[in-house]
Order: sequence, then C-alpha cells, then structure tokens
Amino acid sequence: MATNHSESVKDESTSTEDKKNMACLILARGGSKGIKLKNIKPLAGLPLIAWVLRAAKDSEVFDSIWVSTDHDEIEKISLEWGAQVHRRTAETARDQATSIEAVQEFLRFHPEVDIVGQIQCTAPCLHPWHLTHIGRMLRDEGYDSVFSVSRRHLLRWSEIDHGTNGSVTKPLNLNPAKRPRRQDWSGELSENGSMYFATRELLMKGFFQGGKVGYLEMAAEYSVDIDTDIDWPIAEQRVIKFGYFGKTKPQGVRLAVFAADGVLTDNQIHFTLSGEEFRTYNVSDNIGIQKLKDKGVNVRIMCESDSGIHQKHAERLGVPLYVCPGDKLALLEKWRKELDLEWTQIAYMGCDFPDLDSIKRVGVGAAPEDAQHPAVTCANFVSKATGGRGAAREFCEHLLLIMQKAESATLQVPLSPMPSPQTTKIAPPKLK
Repeated sequence: MATNHSESVKDESTSTEDKKNMACLILARGGSKGIKLKNIKPLAGLPLIAWVLRAAKDSEVFDSIWVSTDHDEIEKISLEWGAQVHRRTAETARDQATSIEAVQEFLRFHPEVDIVGQIQCTAPCLHPWHLTHIGRMLRDEGYDSVFSVSRRHLLRWSEIDHGTNGSVTKPLNLNPAKRPRRQDWSGELSENGSMYFATRELLMKGFFQGGKVGYLEMAAEYSVDIDTDIDWPIAEQRVIKFGYFGKTKPQGVRLAVFAADGVLTDNQIHFTLSGEEFRTYNVSDNIGIQKLKDKGVNVRIMCESDSGIHQKHAERLGVPLYVCPGDKLALLEKWRKELDLEWTQIAYMGCDFPDLDSIKRVGVGAAPEDAQHPAVTCANFVSKATGGRGAAREFCEHLLLIMQKAESATLQVPLSPMPSPQTTKIAPPKLK
C-alpha cells in the first residue's frame, strides 16, 4: 500500500503499552547519482532492494516494513517484495534532502511508530539475525539507539595542506616508533552505514544516535559498500558467498527447457524465392546452453510442430528436441517424475500463451523481453534481450548464477554470535 499524504495510517493492533511499534524504513530515491536506479539494479539475480527486504521480513522483528521513494518502478518492485510504500514529497526527494529529513517526514505521517530501523539498500549481505539482535537491544535492553559498525585496521595520518610550505603529516592513531602488528591490535570501530535504529523522540530532534547508545558489530564478510560501478561485481561475489537466500535454501537447476520459437528464434519464419523455409539462431545462445550442459544441467528444447530446421539445430547443440502441440505442462510433469526432481529444480523459458502454465509452475520461469504480455507478467525472470537475439543466453547466465548461489547456501554457516555490544550514554544537545 502507498501512503496518502492527506491522512495518516494508524495500526491499533500493533501499538500497545508494553510493546513499542517498530517500523523498518528503507530510503530509496530514484535519483541516485553514482549508479542510475541503483536501488533496483539486479545484483546476483535480484533487485538490490530485494536483498534487504527479504532479510527484514524474515527477521519478524518489525511491525511494518516500508520503502520511502519517489519513483514508480521502485514502488512497484517494493510492493512485489512485500513492503508498504511511503511516497516522498518533492521536498524530501530533492538531491539536497538529508536522510533525517526523509525519516522525519515518514514519522509525521505515521504517529503509531515508536522506533524506526533505517536499513540501507546497499547492505545486501544483511541477515535476519542481525536485525533480531538489534530488536532485542531496543525492546528488551533499554537502548534508545543502535547502529551497525565494522572493525577496521587502518593506520591513519593527518591530511597535508599542500598550499602551505613545510606542512607535514602526523600520526592520528599510532606511534610510528611502535607500529602495531595487526594480530596485536584490535583495530577501530567505524560506522558501516548498514543500519541505524532510533526512537521517535531522537529522530524528531534530528539525531540518529543519542540517549543510551549501542552498536552491532558486523563481520567484514557482511559489510558491503556500493557507491560506484566498480563496487558492483565485488558486491555480487560477496552476496553469492555471504548473502541471505531466504528461509528456503536455493536448490539449483537440474532441468532447463527452452521453447524453440520466440526464444531460440525471433519468432519469424523466412522463405527464399524458391519457397524454402529458414530461421536464424543466435551463437551467443548456443554458448550459454553449452555452459549449462557443462555444469551437468539437462537441457531440452520444445516446439509445437515438426520442424526439420529446429531438429538440425538441436542436433548441432547436442540436446533433444520434443514436439509438443498440446499440453506442455503435462510433458514437464512427466519429465519431472522420470528425473525425480522438485519443481524448484526445473527452469523454463517461453514466450506465448501455450507456455504460460509451464512458466508459472516451474521454479524459474522466464520470458524474453519481447514475449507476449501474459508471459512477461507471470515470469520471474525477463531478459533484456529479445527472442533469438541473446534472450536464452541471458537466461543461461541467470541459471548459472542460481546454481552458484545454491552451492554457496549449502556451504554457508553463520558466524558465531557477536559479543555483547558496548554501550555509550549520550545526551543529545539541546536544539536552539
């Protein structure tokens, strides 16, 4: 649901005297300067914002989960992932607006909220247990604000004013005569920007930290910083290895099925002057299919009518072609039983009405960008390329990524719980 700025939304069922209402708030403007629409750019197969939304939902810490945005596509994806949407005003959507202004605006329209947990989209390695830990600190241990930190071992020096002759740098956190070894130095704690939790009282005064302050130390594996395009591939590999994949671990793909017409071809039939029929195929698609085969995936092609051209292409790829003019889903069910697979281990890419039931039923249903609208609507992966022009290759790469994630999820073991966080008592300065 989206907030209407003419009225406030109040949920009486979650506001009680002995339980403070805690809302998750993700700030996601559409005007990201470093990376265009960064918040919904695909990272390891999912929109960036989806990684934190899934962790927030599965933590079961929050009474409500919100995304504050000014962008229609960000709103659409946020709703698909189970969040509610607060539409920002023009004032808080401007480039100069601060995060605290956006949070304060949200609070003015939601008087039922007592505590806000602001989570950054750029924290894709966030796990539910990070959030449950902070939730316990705020609800059970009397903290007024908690934020996330990471431990760093950086030897810092003062900056030189290059316009001043004779200016020299000075050590800030070390004695050069007694340089510490890394193993002998505990390092320093720095904000990593992943999360800021605080009470309504503090936030409305303009502070993210104040009162009884605590922190949650996040291991380096879970601290990801995404500011530029250079950071993206690094973040993707980090997420594959340390990200949260949901309550149901991904199983990988064992069977991948492609519709011939409209997926492996551009859905057009060409004729020579002599009346001979011909079609075109994409070499990049062929390479993608071969990569799936090399990973042990069973690849099959479906077409709705006999075609010598499709048969020759299938033989060249070394995959079987099946003619199925009727119920494609029934044939998939037959294969599933023969191969002893779960539906989650089957992937299907189609483009038209006869493919709809299959796209909906399998674990990974896909469609090319130019597929018929119903196919695009029900698919959970839509390629940027069109049929016969790289769509299948994109899908192959997506499936390989899913397999890599499944392998990482199988090996993934949560790190030991953090030691009890340190507490600092801060009295917020009085505002004039």
